[in-house]
Amino acid sequence: MSKFRAGVLYGQELLDLYKDAKNVGYALPGVNAVGTSSVNAIMEAAAKVNSPVIVQLSFGGGHFYAGKSLKNDNLQASALGCMSAARHVHELAEMYGVPTVLHTDHCSLANIAWVDHMIEYQEDFYQKHGKPLFSSHMLDLSEESIEDNIEICEKYLARLSAIEVGLEIELGITGGEEDGVDNSDVDSSKLYTHPSEVFYAYDRLSKISDNFTVAAAFGNVHGVYKPGNVKLSVEILKNSQNFVADEIGKIGTKPVSFVFHGGSGSSQEDIRKSIDYGVIKMNLDTDMQWAFNAGLRDYFAEYKDYVATQIGNPDGDDLPNKKYYDPRKMLRQAEQYFVERLEQSFADLNCIDRNN
Repeated sequence: MSKFRAGVLYGQELLDLYKDAKNVGYALPGVNAVGTSSVNAIMEAAAKVNSPVIVQLSFGGGHFYAGKSLKNDNLQASALGCMSAARHVHELAEMYGVPTVLHTDHCSLANIAWVDHMIEYQEDFYQKHGKPLFSSHMLDLSEESIEDNIEICEKYLARLSAIEVGLEIELGITGGEEDGVDNSDVDSSKLYTHPSEVFYAYDRLSKISDNFTVAAAFGNVHGVYKPGNVKLSVEILKNSQNFVADEIGKIGTKPVSFVFHGGSGSSQEDIRKSIDYGVIKMNLDTDMQWAFNAGLRDYFAEYKDYVATQIGNPDGDDLPNKKYYDPRKMLRQAEQYFVERLEQSFADLNCIDRNN
């Protein structure tokens, strides 16, 4: 019997999933998607390892999903692209047999219209269907003061809770560059969150809803770098977890559900430690992009003499090459490489057979 139902999880189901992850000791891969190939590959990998998974989209990913030619001056194309992706997942997750969390990635104050559009859309959808399209959304207001950050998050959490949607917040800044947001030159002190800041956020938000997660900074950086170039301090998560537990009188528990951003290239040791300290989700993007790219690279390397022209190849001057330049062939190989790499991440996150 499956522990979680196949399909998009939301509300109490999401809380139950994250509670199980902390109790058992695993984390879910939160995988960025940009189109149907990546969405389908994410669910394919989750089905192979028999575990829940998180499909997430950024505002840039949403725009690409909708079509880059579309006007996006108010991030309306980003929002509709995400809504389209959500409907795609809702239609197919049950067929894949996968418990799926639908999530949106970093949203700064400058891009808040993107999340506003999605909430408005889902409020109408919830009224008609009794459920939302997404499981959760993220607000990354780490560039604001912590007071402004949490005050804004409180308002959004209250609104999201009314439609059974969770919220992910960010405390401290994840370094590096991703999807047009460049934090490469940020003050290094902002890359490490203080336990008192985690408690401040937890104390304020938990009075509204339990359905929130915290992306605390512990030196993590977007992108991938040579070993030794990124200094992770995963003990920040342990110290923060203990600080919050002490403050609320629940010593020895893990009240905070943490999110690990900028995890590409991280050691399995650091990943497993972070899970011990309450990480229930690890974002994956850079490594997955590389895997998809490698699939395409190897395809064109193997069939370079078959995709150079429409007719004529090493097997005969008059032979057609349609079956080699059919986009489905090359994209399928990219998907297969993507799935193989994602299976590795499921294993690193101790997330194999977690739906039994």
